[in-house]
Amino acid sequence: MAISAKIERRSSITLPAALGTRRPLTVRALLLGERVATNRFEPSEPLARVPLTICVDGGGVAVLFRYGAVVLMNVSHEAEIALLDRLMPIVGEPFEPRESDELRVDVRPDVDEQIDLAGTVLLKEITLERLQLIADALAKSVVLAHYETHVGIGFDRAEPMAEALRRDGRIAIADRPLLRQIGSALLVQYKMVGRVETGEKPELLWDHPELDRFYARLAEEYELRERSRALDHKQNVILRTSETLLGLAQERSNRRLEWYVLLLIVAELAVALYSVVKGVP
Repeated sequence: MAISAKIERRSSITLPAALGTRRPLTVRALLLGERVATNRFEPSEPLARVPLTICVDGGGVAVLFRYGAVVLMNVSHEAEIALLDRLMPIVGEPFEPRESDELRVDVRPDVDEQIDLAGTVLLKEITLERLQLIADALAKSVVLAHYETHVGIGFDRAEPMAEALRRDGRIAIADRPLLRQIGSALLVQYKMVGRVETGEKPELLWDHPELDRFYARLAEEYELRERSRALDHKQNVILRTSETLLGLAQERSNRRLEWYVLLLIVAELAVALYSVVKGVP
C-alpha cells in the first residue's frame, strides 16, 4: 500500500510536466519486433517499472512492453526517432513494416470516463495508472493486428491444400512445408497465450480495482477478447488441416516404402530363383 501511494503521489506531480500542455494527448503504439529486452534499458528515472514507463525528451511519455510494443504519448517526431534508435539494439527480431495504431486522450472532469464516437478516450484526470491501461490496450491491439495478418497468410495457404484434396482425392505436397505450417501455428499460439496474454487483464488492476470498468471499456472498444478468440479459432483450423494433410502425406510415403520393400523382396526371389535354375544341369 505504501509503494502504491508513493507511485500515485509521484505520478500526479510528474505526469503533467512530462506530457506538456498539448491536449488532447496523441497516443501512438508501434510493434517493433518479437520482443524488447526492457531489463537492458536503463532510463535515468522511470515513472514505473511494470510496464516500464519513462519520460521522453521534448515533453512526452513512453510505455515499453517486453513483447515488442512501445506506446508513445505526446512524443514529437524527432524524439520518437531518437528513442527508437536507443531501443533498436535491444529489439529481438525487428519487424518491417511495423504495425501501428493511434488514438487521442482528452480530459473532461464533468463526464464519465469513456470513449466517444470519434474514438477519443475521455478521462476525468490524467494519472499514470490510466495512461498505462490505455497503453496496455493499444499495445495488445497492434499485436493482434500483426498476428491477424500472419495467421491470415497461413489460412490462405491451407485452403488450397484442402481444396486440392477435395478435388483430386490426393495430396501433392511434401512433409516439410506442412511441418513448417504446424510449427508456425503453434509458435503464434505460444506467443499470444504465454507472452502477450491478449485475453487477460493487466496486473495493474489488482492494485487499482476501481479502474476495472475503464479497462473493460478499452478492451471492448478494441475487441481484444473477440479478436483473440477469432485468432485462436483460425489457428485451430490451420492446425487441424495441416495435421490431417501431414498424416495423409506420411501414409502415402509409408505405402510407397512398402512397395519398395515388396519390389526388393521380389527382386531377391528372382535372383535366387535364377541362381537355382542356372545351377541345375
